[in-house]
Amino acid sequence: MTDITPDLSEELRGKTLWMTFNRPASRNALTFEMYEALAKTCREVPTDGSVTAIVLSGAGGKAFAAGTDMTQFRAFETPQDALDYEARINRVLDAVERCALPTIAAINGACTGGGASIAAACDLRIASAGLKFGFPIAKTLGNCLAAANIARLSDLVGSGRVRELIFTARLMGGEEALSAGLISEILTDEASLLARAAELADHIGGMAPLTLRATKEAMRRNRMATQVDDDDLITMCYMSDDFRMGMEAFLGKTKPEWKGT
Repeated sequence: MTDITPDLSEELRGKTLWMTFNRPASRNALTFEMYEALAKTCREVPTDGSVTAIVLSGAGGKAFAAGTDMTQFRAFETPQDALDYEARINRVLDAVERCALPTIAAINGACTGGGASIAAACDLRIASAGLKFGFPIAKTLGNCLAAANIARLSDLVGSGRVRELIFTARLMGGEEALSAGLISEILTDEASLLARAAELADHIGGMAPLTLRATKEAMRRNRMATQVDDDDLITMCYMSDDFRMGMEAFLGKTKPEWKGT
């Protein structure tokens, strides 16, 4: 395996492929190139037994991954820009979910926005005690999550908790994430987290691959049965004055003043 982009490194350790979001100066905020590199690997990972599991983690010791790099939103001018963006994110998350191999998110520190969506699309999530998980978009940008993304999160932690997290813009800590079923284990620090991820990947890699693949796909199909059209909601948020103002306020480190327009 070779890195597709320096911001998303890949390393094969034994039969586990480690993928690391590698923009620590920006808390591993995700560029479009990083999203596409992740999707490409998930689609093309070999199924010949040379790789048996994938672990996702973040570099720098402070974050798994923050949301999408906000500077990329400055180019948005038309409703189609917003729809194309959410369609891209949906394709990436779908690729993670459909990955032929089991995926483990080893989450240390902040896991927000697009990073939280990626973690939610993985098969298993384990975290260090410093986990901060959520989607503070009602406080920062004023955009929205696609309906498919909300459905995925609701499957994990329940629709009521998803609504409350988004409405309050708070971040979920480790103990709450464990009790909610978002993560399966809490480790004391990053070192023990990564060691446990390696152990878990080796263990799962020894299971019957077709059983795991069929289980993943059956669960995905169950959720896809409730697909809805959300283009109007995406356009409403991303084309609003609030979104433009919120983006610039966040980048300029000022407080947004929402108008609802």
